[in-house]
Amino acid sequence: MEIAATATVSVAPQSRRLWNVFSKKLVTSSSSFLRFGFFERKYCFGSSRLRVSAASMDAVTAEKISPAASFVDKRENGVLHFVKYHGLGNDFILVDNRDSSEPKITQEQAAKLCDRNFGVGADGVIFAMPGVNGTDYTMRIFNSDGSEPEMCGNGVRCFARFIAELENLQGKHSFTIHTGAGLIVPEIQDDGQVKVDMGTPILKAEDVPTKLKGNKGEAVVQGELVVDGVSWNVTCVSMGNPHCVTFGKKGGPNLKVDDLNLPEIGPKFEHHEMFPARTNTEFVEVLSRSHLKMRVWERGAGATLACGTGACALVVAAVLEGRTNRKCTVDLPGGPLEIEWKEEDNHIYMTGPAEPVFYGSALL
Repeated sequence: MEIAATATVSVAPQSRRLWNVFSKKLVTSSSSFLRFGFFERKYCFGSSRLRVSAASMDAVTAEKISPAASFVDKRENGVLHFVKYHGLGNDFILVDNRDSSEPKITQEQAAKLCDRNFGVGADGVIFAMPGVNGTDYTMRIFNSDGSEPEMCGNGVRCFARFIAELENLQGKHSFTIHTGAGLIVPEIQDDGQVKVDMGTPILKAEDVPTKLKGNKGEAVVQGELVVDGVSWNVTCVSMGNPHCVTFGKKGGPNLKVDDLNLPEIGPKFEHHEMFPARTNTEFVEVLSRSHLKMRVWERGAGATLACGTGACALVVAAVLEGRTNRKCTVDLPGGPLEIEWKEEDNHIYMTGPAEPVFYGSALL
């Protein structure tokens, strides 16, 4: 079912010239639309595409436009065009950066854009850049706090859908992406879902990295982590970015993740001295051998509705701890992901949605 919300935006009117540039860059086909200036703005949820329309421009008189035209012209160079996507509620500002190997905005600007009260609002800003070393594209991401992670699982699905929009690709497509975590290969499915080859998990403690000592070879599996005097069982996994996965306290019952005070406990894991690069933390509840439920505290972003690399890491941890099979459904606050850790190639495959929310432009 499609739900539409309508609002009037009280920002300075834009010139026809600027609007035309914006429209040509971002227009797509759909019955849903978004308009800026003194225009009506509609957000339609449930559609995979949105249309930008300037049909009501004729209703704006020259008298209204002229006082602000000089202001808009002066600020045109400070405008960032973007498309906002989400993967199960983990939301990102996507920027077409294919003409440069340097991000169009700074980390400080990214943090301001991600602010949900004074900016656009997002968990991060993702840049689509030229590929390197034979890859099709490069993906970089700035978190909502301005830090730069190696990779993001939900973000890479959004990235794939964004590239398909930019290149006008239809149907099933795959491409290679260079990331800080190495080569990632997403494949857009016929139903619009995105399946991603996330590569192989890293288990060697010093490579995760964690200062916890390996207790299963060089890996930390059900190791002990003391947080505020309380011992937790943790398994440490890197998916190119560090993860600490826990199913509960040492000697205690299995977790009921809905009972957690995540804003209180999450930062204590993230900034724990045992994690020199900080860590993402997954708190996991086992529902069955093929069904897990998790809440996540992301490094640099806090509590989010979904974390793709975290879902992959927790399936690895669950298998290593003997709790589940290699193929699982992982329930996140924003919805489910399908994760499989294939024994034959040791690669982890993640399948889930990525949807556009709106097209926009932001003053920097």
